[in-house]
Amino acid sequence: MIKTVISTLLLLSVMLNLGVALADNKHLTLTGSSTVAPLAMEIAKRYESQHPGVRIDVQMGGSSRGINDTRMGLASIGMVSRALKPTEQDLTSFLIAMDGIGIILHKSNVVSALSDAQIIDIYTGKINNWQQLGAADLAITVVNKAEGRSTLELFLQHFTLKNSQIKAQVVIGENQQGIKTVAGNPGAIGYVSIGTAEYEQTLGTPIKLLPMAGHAATVESVAKGDYPLSRQLNLVVNTEPVGLLKNFITFAQSAAVKDLIAAQFFVAPVNDGIKSNAIGE
Repeated sequence: MIKTVISTLLLLSVMLNLGVALADNKHLTLTGSSTVAPLAMEIAKRYESQHPGVRIDVQMGGSSRGINDTRMGLASIGMVSRALKPTEQDLTSFLIAMDGIGIILHKSNVVSALSDAQIIDIYTGKINNWQQLGAADLAITVVNKAEGRSTLELFLQHFTLKNSQIKAQVVIGENQQGIKTVAGNPGAIGYVSIGTAEYEQTLGTPIKLLPMAGHAATVESVAKGDYPLSRQLNLVVNTEPVGLLKNFITFAQSAAVKDLIAAQFFVAPVNDGIKSNAIGE
């Protein structure tokens, strides 16, 4: 009797595990970067349309969430808008696009360019009025990114700053929050994905992107390799991809989604199917 019960429980366990495995092969969860998320959503929609029965959920929360969720098994794939760090080499990343980080101002601001030194002085509070830069007598509203966002990490790295040095009046998470804040405040300055900002400009959002080191903050400049503050947009996993996981990543790196990458104002990688475990310095 006991043996029968044990055998039944084991059989049920096997059946349940099989059911979970089958369900996992029909479902993926992606979490992480708000820069990658809109592109990932479009890729997911196209993949689902070509594979009935498959469901792909995309959730934001920042690159750090993507890394942590993937490590803990809370997400099938992490979305990370930078190269992996030396401490993250337990993960494998797959490059799906390139992007840049651009400084944005309200469209009405007459300032057309800022040097790195001026940007540093603005973000550390040494310059706090646009009049100091030849513009209107208007207080500067510094918009900074929240902790855990790769955009913040790359911004600080590029300008050799610590987050504790930043004197921000507004702290935002997603790119759209930053764009909305600057678009609604003529005195604001922020930094966001160039791709997202260019897309918003086509919709008439009153923002403008400033050049950096003499190079226009455009997708074209990123594609040429000229723009100094460029970054990888990656999908990361904690295991060798198989089944649905492998198929989706392959699809996300294929020519079948290059139009989606262009529509999001990102740059498609030169080579498809490339692992991108370049170490983020």
